Amino acid sequence: MPRGSKDKYTDKQKRKAEHIEDSYEKKGVSDGEAERRAWATVNKQSGGGEKAGGSGRKKSASAKAASRKASAKTAATTRKRKATSARKNSTTRKSTTTAKKSSARARSSSAKKTTHQKRVAAGRKGGKAKAAA
Repeated sequence: MPRGSKDKYTDKQKRKAEHIEDSYEKKGVSDGEAERRAWATVNKQSGGGEKAGGSGRKKSASAKAASRKASAKTAATTRKRKATSARKNSTTRKSTTTAKKSSARARSSSAKKTTHQKRVAAGRKGGKAKAAA
């Protein structure tokens, strides 16, 4: 079948393209451009010629069911993998959090404060800055 043949299209699609082409020609679009736009519109609306199978065609009920089943299996596997990964990481997170808290406590102790921090703290309490140093 030569390229550009309309044999694969149904009669309804051919009629639709003809009507679309006529309306474009009434608007002043050239014959060739009107035909091109008409068939592009038919292809967009119906997915191309429907007499044969191929890319972009509707799936049968059994094919849809098979796709759903495969998708469900993939999703279940992913959920299982992520749950296992989360359990492994939860112990690591707890120990990291505890370490961060203890280091924060150590930093906040007065022994680790700089002279400036001691003066600021003394000023907040209303005491003298030199007394805190």
